Amino acid sequence: MLTVDFDRLGLEPGDRLLDLGAGFGRHAFEAFRRGATAVAVDLGLAELRACAGTFAAMAEAGESPPGASAAAVQGSALQLPFADAAFDRVIASEVLEHIDRDIDALHELARVLRAGGTLAVTVPGWLAEIVCWKLSEDYHHPAVEGGHVRVYTAVELRNRLQQAGFEPFGLGRAHGLHTPYWWLKCAVGVHRDDHPWVAAYHRLLVWDITSRPLLTRAADRALSRVMSKSVVLYARRRPELADRANDPARGPGTDAATGNGNVAA
Repeated sequence: MLTVDFDRLGLEPGDRLLDLGAGFGRHAFEAFRRGATAVAVDLGLAELRACAGTFAAMAEAGESPPGASAAAVQGSALQLPFADAAFDRVIASEVLEHIDRDIDALHELARVLRAGGTLAVTVPGWLAEIVCWKLSEDYHHPAVEGGHVRVYTAVELRNRLQQAGFEPFGLGRAHGLHTPYWWLKCAVGVHRDDHPWVAAYHRLLVWDITSRPLLTRAADRALSRVMSKSVVLYARRRPELADRANDPARGPGTDAATGNGNVAA
């Protein structure tokens, strides 16, 4: 289930893509499948090992075109282990709401993205998120270690992107069908996955993801207009932020795109 539209991101075969906070790698896998050099970055070793295993299985099964490559790298959003301008595209999906110093993380993404390169940032939609916060103290920080520390409006996120050197050019909304599920979980208890209403709605979501029936697809599009679970902002890195184009780390035979600390490649 993808949140980012890869056509709006402008991903092309041969591009170098960073998937920050990749988790189990859904966006990195799609980039790899489309012929990119895909680098999944996360702090969690378990998630990175799972990503690396899936990359290897995809390559073995021929699910990526010739020339594509992939790596899983442990790293922090505040200090990425990559050279300046190492990437053509960057995705940061459901990451910034977890980071206290979000503007510093955005400056770091601007550093590793080439001038004119594109970025897709996704965060929880304001309405969906604010209701969750009001329904349950157990949904967010400080009750949840590493949990959400803020709620963004689209305007606030746009302003932060501009402050970090990006020029936003597009807005998307996604996963409206998931919003009632999270409201329900927060209402009955965020850890009550066994609650019959929660379990029933979860089965609906699994059916939607696996079968993609027209009814739920139409419902998701309609709900996303008013209470999207995720908001996506697309932006370009402004060219006046100087690249270090001659950085030796980007020369032949270096690891500028995949960085140090690979779990697997």
